Amino acid sequence: MESISIILRRAPYGTIDTPEAIRHALGGVIEDMTVKLILVDGGVNAARKGQDTSSTEYLNAESGIRDCIDMGTEVYADKASIKEESLESSDIIEGVIVASSSELAEIIANSNTTMIF
Repeated sequence: MESISIILRRAPYGTIDTPEAIRHALGGVIEDMTVKLILVDGGVNAARKGQDTSSTEYLNAESGIRDCIDMGTEVYADKASIKEESLESSDIIEGVIVASSSELAEIIANSNTTMIF
């Protein structure tokens, strides 16, 4: 089975990177690929609990991440990035795996394809 690592580096709002990363992750799952969505740098904010986008034009990144998890995507958040973004592990939605940089590097190295957003 083909595997893909999708790396999301940018914060969830203000660019199309987060919705595109989520769209590609879900598309990979539909195509029977093993998909790993890796959140680093500002991207870890996509997995922040309690996002309220009701007064904006943005789609809610939290619900997109939950959809990915529900459909079988493994979602990882970089432990160092969580700290750099002033988050705690408890601020991250359930189902997201908090991993070290070296663990994430191994996941990426073992993927057939890598996409960066």
